[in-house]
Amino acid sequence: MEYNSKNIENKWQKFWEENGSFEPSEDYKKEKKYILSMFPYPSGRIHMGHVRNYCLGDAFARHFRKNNFNVLHPIGWDSFGMPAENAAIKNKLHPKKWTYENIDYMRDELKALGLSFSKTQEFATSDELYTKWEQEFIIKMYEAGIVYRKSATVNWCNDCQTVLANEQVEDGCCWRCDNEIVQKEMPGYYIAITKYAQALLDDLKLLENSWPSQVLTMQENWIGRSEGLEFKFDLSVESRGKLDRVFTKYFVFTTRPDTIYGVTYSALSPEHPIVKYIVENELLPKNKINAIKNMQKVPERDRGTQEKEGIDLEIEAVHPLTGQTIPVWVANFVLNSYGEGAVMAVPAHDQRDFEFAKKYNLPIKQVIVGANGVIEKQTEAFVEDGVLIDSESFSGLKNSDAKQAIIYHFEQNSFGIKKVNFKLRDWGVSRQRYWGAPIPFVHCEDCGLVPEKLENLPVALPEDVEITGEGNPLDLHPTWKKCHCPNCGKEAVRETDTLDTFVQSSWYFLRYATNHKKWKKEGISPFDSSYWMDVDQYIGGIEHAILHLLYARFFTKALRDLGYTESNEPFKRLLTQGMVLKDGAKMSKSKGNVVDPDMIVDKYGADTARLFILFAAPPTKELEWNDSAVEGAYKFIKRFFERANNVTKAGIDSFKNINHDSLSKEEKEARKKVYDALVKSNEVFNKTYAFNTLIASCMEALNALSTQQNEAIWAEAYYILTNILEPIIPHASWELANRLFELKNFENSLEVKQEVFTKDSIVLAITINGKKRTEIEVSPGASNEEVLAVAKEKSKKWLENATIIKEIVVPNKLVNFVIKG
Repeated sequence: MEYNSKNIENKWQKFWEENGSFEPSEDYKKEKKYILSMFPYPSGRIHMGHVRNYCLGDAFARHFRKNNFNVLHPIGWDSFGMPAENAAIKNKLHPKKWTYENIDYMRDELKALGLSFSKTQEFATSDELYTKWEQEFIIKMYEAGIVYRKSATVNWCNDCQTVLANEQVEDGCCWRCDNEIVQKEMPGYYIAITKYAQALLDDLKLLENSWPSQVLTMQENWIGRSEGLEFKFDLSVESRGKLDRVFTKYFVFTTRPDTIYGVTYSALSPEHPIVKYIVENELLPKNKINAIKNMQKVPERDRGTQEKEGIDLEIEAVHPLTGQTIPVWVANFVLNSYGEGAVMAVPAHDQRDFEFAKKYNLPIKQVIVGANGVIEKQTEAFVEDGVLIDSESFSGLKNSDAKQAIIYHFEQNSFGIKKVNFKLRDWGVSRQRYWGAPIPFVHCEDCGLVPEKLENLPVALPEDVEITGEGNPLDLHPTWKKCHCPNCGKEAVRETDTLDTFVQSSWYFLRYATNHKKWKKEGISPFDSSYWMDVDQYIGGIEHAILHLLYARFFTKALRDLGYTESNEPFKRLLTQGMVLKDGAKMSKSKGNVVDPDMIVDKYGADTARLFILFAAPPTKELEWNDSAVEGAYKFIKRFFERANNVTKAGIDSFKNINHDSLSKEEKEARKKVYDALVKSNEVFNKTYAFNTLIASCMEALNALSTQQNEAIWAEAYYILTNILEPIIPHASWELANRLFELKNFENSLEVKQEVFTKDSIVLAITINGKKRTEIEVSPGASNEEVLAVAKEKSKKWLENATIIKEIVVPNKLVNFVIKG
């Protein structure tokens, strides 16, 4: 048979489309599999990272579909976002037109790979029907206290007139215009993800055997649970006067209450209300005020890599237990987003505090010593466990016991409380941009902030906008924001912020899991996800291990609580695929090392691209592009086609009645290799994900087949191999399976025949005094006496003139003779 990839691939892609081969069934009594790859942003062209992600997902979907599961394998488009606005500015093209033209192009590219996506479930997150239900969620969350509005300090670009996420600030400048960003306080919308912090942490245990441990650790660290003591520092009388008595105290949180007697100073974040008051009212010398302003310009995420810097605020706090005063500083290492934005500093027992104290010549007081009880001159912080000293009535306690004792003391005397803190912060979702989902609220002078009525959803974007990159087009639109209050009917103003695109990607899997006909029906809630949810296999890049996965987990729990789904965790199993590299670097246009998937498909065919991408490396590892390996993948498929000529009608008619015992050694070995591949297939799809080992097994099987001429064994092999290779090289497999078996080998699960693994003989190593000398082949049922007889005969030349002291038979492995002489 001749292999013509273009003809074969066009033929079967047309067949699959015309027959709706990949649509899920509405028979909800059937066992299901929901296979999902993270959906793409419609940037205009697919890249090799897309190819790897979607070929992995497609392999799972095809495997389970052949094994009689009802399979949902959808695709959609994460279509809102800043890149469309940037393209609009650059090309003077409307973001909607640019986005949907890209979707059409990329859909054809993915189709050319033979990916088995459902067409009926496809959507884009910028579709107004998707926005409608998202806006309803936001309103329901607002009513439940999960969404709220507040003022906060944000990254602001004066040139672009927009808030920037931390990830969009590069070296203190805007990623788009390179203008220096400023910190600005402004109102915005927040999602109270912290209300679910403990549940998000606890439920990681449910995923321990099905998610990569690395991802679980990253999520755990991001949530960042810590237990400790929250207490207040009263300001000294003099300091209260300096602050015009606007502030009399502030609160701190510590996980080390056992070190509280070692506090020698306190530090506030640059954004702390006391610091801001001092700066705004110029209560310090000008050089100090300017230094603090420079600290405030640096985003929190960048401060961890900076040298520790601080300014003496020239105020003092009172130690809650000793009554002594301590200086209060502002320090760049204190994060306003953690605890109360203030810390008690114990330089003797915290390395960060120690380095700061050394730099600014602040006192260091040791209050924990090791087992020897000796206080030594410190060159670094003492962070080991030990015993308390100079800690009043707590001296002599082990520090592990002292933590709880001191917390109890604070609570009994109403000085402070035991508290759990999380590093996780509430999620700011406001964006001052056009191409996003409008936030469905109205500002009324009389009623305040009012949600839009559900029957008025979706709040749709106006299409007559001019996008210049300066300011929010919705805010600048002459009429769009003018409306009437849903509550009182008076003239009002519509909210012009749009939602962070992470919101859209946090629930899209629930949209797929609903009947598309019901989804489009007006007037009813479309959600009927109980059959399809949870996702059985989720595939995506490790770069999404924290934010996307955390937000998706949170949204699932919040929507469960609002009655939209019964799910608690969205993804049962997770596979995080590695990056595709070329010349040791991630493929990117800037590096000039991009490989165009379209060119590979055009030259070699989609099956070659799929085979290479799944064979070149385990899916969780980085994959180095290799042109010769692509050529090798093509040659294997061509060889697989050519050797199908060995499958005859006589072989097809007789292979189901093969008498294994009557076969030659070569025939048995060939048959075993084929069934090895079948066993490997089941392991890969249900446990290991090691597609490269499955493909290697198929290659070994094809090589073993070539050593024998039994027509029935060739037929049986192709019956099995076309089946297990179908998820990897589907076009070639369908073509051969159709020509040879009329696709009947795709109709049912294949049975593993254990007879092929029965050995006629086993090979044992012969060792003399522990050194291997030769091998013997014996029957698996041979007795020790028979084995020893054969072993002695085979090793006569080493045993001559020697006395055998000991004879050892290790079953199925070796025979060892211990000799003397």
